[in-house]
Amino acid sequence: MNDAGVSPGPPAAAPSGEDALARLMRGEWRDADTGAAITAPALDVVIAGSLAGSEAELVASLALGTRIAVVSDAATDAAMGRRVARALRALGPVTPLSLGDDVHADAATVQRLHAATRDVDALVAVGSGTVNDLCKYAAAQQCKPYAVFATAPSMNGYTSANASITFDGHKRSVPAASARGVFLDLEVLAAAPVRLIRAGLGDSLCRSTAQVDWLLSHCLLGTPYRTTPFALLAADEPMLLDASAELVAGDAAAMRALARTLVLSGIGMTLCGGSHPASQGEHLISHYIDTYAPSSRGACPHGEQVGVATLAMARLQQAMLAGGPPRLRPARIDPAGLASRLGDAMATACWPDVEAKQAAASGDTSADRRIAANWDAWREALRAASIPVARLDEALSRAGAARTPADIGLSAGFFAEAVANARLLRNRYTFLDLADAAGCLDRIARSASG
Repeated sequence: MNDAGVSPGPPAAAPSGEDALARLMRGEWRDADTGAAITAPALDVVIAGSLAGSEAELVASLALGTRIAVVSDAATDAAMGRRVARALRALGPVTPLSLGDDVHADAATVQRLHAATRDVDALVAVGSGTVNDLCKYAAAQQCKPYAVFATAPSMNGYTSANASITFDGHKRSVPAASARGVFLDLEVLAAAPVRLIRAGLGDSLCRSTAQVDWLLSHCLLGTPYRTTPFALLAADEPMLLDASAELVAGDAAAMRALARTLVLSGIGMTLCGGSHPASQGEHLISHYIDTYAPSSRGACPHGEQVGVATLAMARLQQAMLAGGPPRLRPARIDPAGLASRLGDAMATACWPDVEAKQAAASGDTSADRRIAANWDAWREALRAASIPVARLDEALSRAGAARTPADIGLSAGFFAEAVANARLLRNRYTFLDLADAAGCLDRIARSASG
């Protein structure tokens, strides 16, 4: 125990050969921090080579009600939505609802979904990030159950209890319904556009940067922290790193590892009551890109942005951990200064979070002393939780995934701006904040932007 009252500790790993998901579903998984048995919330997860012919049986076991809306977009309707809707007619009236092309998880689409599903008992999402977020948020607002059939291994939100919804141009992580059932057909996932498979890889590899950021906040500010979400992922992560080329080539074992990782990452968020174990500095950079990127660059899957941002965060973390204890001289930003960086509307939305984070970070005047006294121990724990930049880069490269700002249609200058300003979007203390307080964020942002 250090004088900050926190015990960093190395990241926990799952026992060799242990099936974390199966044990978690049975209530036999032991919390890595307390040793107590834990289980996932009321949730049925099925990952199978094929789910064809079993859709109605899977949904019937969830007791969702008799009137079900099957929600998809144009692409996911063709991939699996029509098949699911046909199968579920054996259970009762089905309302097929395709949201069309170019669907966005925003307040307007949520209202459209509310209007179309007012008279149903439950929602069954058939899709990935956008469709799933819309359904879980709408289900929470309507106090209705929902389940999801995944159509792409592109993100880790299938089993989480939060959704990313854009309100007035500001993407926010908001409380949402937990799925009653999450069903992943590996044949369908393998047939998804390869870009979405690469996006899922990018979204998964941020485990290391997210854990390092969260652990830093725990060490420096005493933020609550758990190792269980990361222990759940430990058995599958090596295959994602070592078999990324096989993943995009359709290898069943690699696809299963990715599917399990995405499911377990979402469950980890639910167990922690928030997105902390899977969304830190790298996701803040991605949120900044979502908000400010030139509209001319076109659409970009979330996981692609996260993969590129993960490499930038890993470089930043690695650079800071290579040196001695940073001296903190945080410069406070006021509402006018925030508006000059984010614009008036975003500054108004973000100011409460910025103000709260500044108060927490500056309220303890002994931060410099504690960093000086504990840096070596903290650095050891932070390095133990990290994955070297070279290994992350190699995994993305072998998969043909995006690795640089240019790969996602951004200039190096804009990406450096994103790295420098992303910390202002949310009350979450990361290495972006530490680098800013140490006076080196702008310099590292330029070099980390590759």
